[in-house]
This record gives sequence, structure tokens and C-alpha cells, in this order.
Amino acid sequence: MRAIISGALLCLCFITRIMAQTNAASLPSHPGPGYIVNDSVLIKTRDGAYISALMVRKAAMQKPQATILYFTIYARPTDIKKAIEAADRGYAGIVAYTRGKRYSPETRVAPYEYDGRDAYDVIDWIAHQSWSNQQVGMYGGSYSGFAQWAATKQLHPALKTIVPSAAVAPGLDAPMTNNVIMTFPFSWTYYVSNNKWLDEDDYRSRKWNDVQWQWFREGGTYRSLDTLAGRPGNRIFHSWIDHPTYDRYWQNMIPYRNEFAHINIPVLTTTGYYDGGQIGATYYLREHLRYNPKATHYLLIGPYGHFGCQGYPDSVFNGYRIDPAANVPIHEIIYQWFDHILKGGPKPAILQDNINYQVMGSNQWKHVPTLSAMSNDSLTLYLQPAKAGNEHELAARRPSQPDYLTQLIDFADRTTFNSYYYINNLLYDSLPINNGIVYKSAPLQTSFEITGRFSGQLSAMINKKDMDFSVVLFEQMSDGRYFYLTYFMGRASYAYGGTSRRLLKPGRKSPLPFTNTYITSRLLHPGSRIVAIVNINKSPFEQINYGTGREVSLESIRDAKEPLEIRWYNDSYLKIPISRQALPAKGRG
Repeated sequence: MRAIISGALLCLCFITRIMAQTNAASLPSHPGPGYIVNDSVLIKTRDGAYISALMVRKAAMQKPQATILYFTIYARPTDIKKAIEAADRGYAGIVAYTRGKRYSPETRVAPYEYDGRDAYDVIDWIAHQSWSNQQVGMYGGSYSGFAQWAATKQLHPALKTIVPSAAVAPGLDAPMTNNVIMTFPFSWTYYVSNNKWLDEDDYRSRKWNDVQWQWFREGGTYRSLDTLAGRPGNRIFHSWIDHPTYDRYWQNMIPYRNEFAHINIPVLTTTGYYDGGQIGATYYLREHLRYNPKATHYLLIGPYGHFGCQGYPDSVFNGYRIDPAANVPIHEIIYQWFDHILKGGPKPAILQDNINYQVMGSNQWKHVPTLSAMSNDSLTLYLQPAKAGNEHELAARRPSQPDYLTQLIDFADRTTFNSYYYINNLLYDSLPINNGIVYKSAPLQTSFEITGRFSGQLSAMINKKDMDFSVVLFEQMSDGRYFYLTYFMGRASYAYGGTSRRLLKPGRKSPLPFTNTYITSRLLHPGSRIVAIVNINKSPFEQINYGTGREVSLESIRDAKEPLEIRWYNDSYLKIPISRQALPAKGRG
């Protein structure tokens, strides 16, 4: 169904039902006197579905007021606290849910598919209430971040700002990243669709980990996961894997290309260097500014994970104690933003320019007008076969003669696995190599920042038609320990774009450019080295691409046959953005 439906049709079929009295039994605690609570709002959408919502306002508020809307698939009994907080801060607070969740009578939960148009209908309902001043702001992280961008695909006049945190971009960072489908969303589909709320017991069960490992050991097709789990016919899961390219199925969920041009409301995006949703969050930022260069769009990013960038950062994240300057109350900044946009208050002090980022190891924030301005130079480092021990050279000089390294991956061998998506620490005494090839630079002679999004181009010849590869960057500090910086994972056949597949030709050298990596920013000191690990995915955590060229979800261990043989050529390079004038001894990129 089309995401854009006329406003006239909305007026004709717009129906609401509000329970006159608070359903106190459903509340974790009554907010007390002085609040108006409608716990069981049902809003009829333009196509006849009902959206469940709850609303809290201060009884003393006599004049129309702005509304804070939180739209989510995660239906929890404690959600009323979000609406109470909004009311306490001088707004009407609304929490609304994906169709089929909470009190919605719909029997089918379809993550991502209807949220944009349904959020539009919720905003329209808000705008028609006597207590509304027709100004709505949205916030929330992960799925709720996605829902905000989905709501801008058809922008309602009452939506005045969004604050997406760790915003998912369906088809771009979940359930697949750079066209590699990951396993973690599989159990999530049951978590959000088993009942009207969330099936916590099922989701937290160890059985999902056991299913992933059983699948890996037995080598079945990726499509067989739901059958292996004893729950065949997972419509959500199969809808996703039916679309391995970024096609219209995904494009219909969020703004795409020119649709960003009409998004003229101010936006504040928050994410983290180690937020799995950063790929989505920065996609929205880049595309918004690409198609609407005059847009007001701020970014706040630091050494945060998926949850820390949504509210309050962890002072120690995955073993790394963040700089004191990085420990900012993001949730409070979000409400300062709402006060700025919806009430005319001052802009949050930390937003000194469009791009606001914390440089790890410096205890400083920096502020620049654009993503590209995060760096003022770059290093081009070539992947050289020259060997010192078990490591190879990451060299600033361009190779004078062609050469290569050979890597073998035996997909039939399940005694080893290779994956970096689930890297769980930032600090390591030794590198997690996992059969990868290690490249290491000479010691740095001066300090500088690695800051921004690294890119590169690998040159490879393989004996199959496809592969899923990764490039991981570390800093080796002068004390010998390793600090995890950033990461890329992607499918070789989509190296030239996620919307069409171009298989590799066995026995022919192929350039594999990549750009869609994670932003990072860290101050490096003399004596440190830059380390890269190049590897091939083989794990329970992602699809396994056996290289036949057929649909990867239909491949199995029977397709493993001869090992994947890769020649990595020495004209492969990484382009690493850096800031400040100090550079390593040998040249600039």
C-alpha cells in the first residue's frame, strides 16, 4: 500500500475512541492528583486499523500546549512514565504503538511496514484535540528513532521537530548491514510479535543462542532458521530475507532520495561510535543534507553504545572509561531541544555547531559545520605483503610492483568462526584475529586524531562468485594493548551499491570499494600504530555466503565444496580521515 494518502480521506474516516476514566489497573502506579490520564486511546487510521496510545496532561494546564510523542513497537506497562515526564515538563505526553500492539485490536504485527503512515494519523489526531496547539515533537531511540523518520516520509504540518537517537534504517543497518543479513533480529521478531506487549521470557531464553549455534554447526540454509527453532512460517523473517537488495520494499518504509528534500523541520540526531544504529543515524543525516542542504540538522555523537546515546551514557563502556567530558546527560539535552524549538528557549549549550563530537582520549568536544569538516587531512595506507612475524605492513607508500597475499576460508570447517559485528570490548591485550590477515603501520611519530568515517578499496581475486568481508581498525597503543576503533562489513557483490547485485568473476581481479563505515574520533599519540584486520564472515551471527552466486539465504554447507581462496592485492588501500597538522613520518594520503 502506498505510504501517502490524501488528507481528505483522513478526515472522512478519522475516528477516535477515548476511555473516559483511567484504567488504573494497567498503570504501574497512578500519577496522582493533578493529572489527566487517558490510558486506552484508540486512533483509527486511514486504512481502518486501530492504533493504541496513552496520554497524560497536567490538569492545571488551561491553554493549548505542545505535545511530545513517543512512537514505538516496545509496549511496556511502564511506558506511562514517559508521558508523565512530558507532562511534568510542560507538555502533553503521548505514547503510541505499532498497530497490533498493546490495546490495538489488529492481530498482525508488521514491524516497519505501517509506522510512518500510522504516526501521521496519530499526529493528526493530536492536532485536532482542544488541548493541542498543533505543535508536536517526537523523540526516542532505535525503533522509535526509525518511526520518527518514517513519520517524515509524509510530513504532517503539526510535526515541528524530531530527535531520533540510534535510529534504525530498515534494510540499511537492520536486519542487514551493507546487504549482509544478521541473525540477531530473528529472535527479535518473536519478541515483538508473540503477544500485545513484549515476550521477555522467550526473548531472554538461551534457546536462541543454541538455535544460532546449531544452525552454524549443521550448516542449514538461512531460510531454515524458523523451522530449526520449531516455529516455521515466520512471516516477518521471510519478508525480510525475500528482499536482500535495498529495493522498494525497504525504500517505502523511510524517506528515500528526493523525499528528504521536503523535510524542513529542525532535527537533532544522537548516536555513538559504538552504536549498532549509527549506520542508520548517519544515513539519515547525510541524505537529509544531501537533498536539503539548507536543513537544520544537528548531530551529537560520542563514545556511546546503542543505549547510552539514547539517554545517559555508561561511564565505563565495554571496558573503556569514557572521558569525563563525554559523560553528558543526553536525555536532558533532548528536552532542552524541545524547549528551544517548541517554547522558544535557548538552544542546548553543547550544540555549538551542526556536528558535535567528543574526541576519545582528549576529554574535549569539538564542533564543526559538516561531517567532512571533522577531518582536515587523510592517510592513505596500502595493504602490503611485507611480513614481520604474523603481521603485514600497512604502508603509506604506494606499491611499485604488484603483489598479493592469499587467504583460505574453509566454510565446511565449523571448528573456527570469524565475525566482528559482536565485538564486546574496546580494549584488548592481544588482537582477536579469528583467521584474519593483520596489517600494521609503523609507529606514529606525532599525535593526531583519527576522526570521521574511514573508507577504502580492496583489490581481490577469488575462486567463487561472491564473499562477505570485513575490515576492522584498531589502535595499538605504546603499551602494546589494542583499542578497537571502527569497522566495516559488507557483501562484495554489492560493493557498487545496495540496490543491485554484481557478482564477481572467478579468477578475475576485482576492485571492491567501501564507504559505509562507522564514524569514530580518537586522539592517537606517538608510538601508537594503526592496525587493520581483513577477514571473511563465517559465524552464527550472520548469513554465510558460500559464493555460489545464488540467493545467499538458500545456500547451505553442501555448497561449501572447495575453500574460498582470496588473493588480496597490494594496491588495496584504506583512506583514514585525520585531524590536525601532525602526521606520521611518511607522507600524507
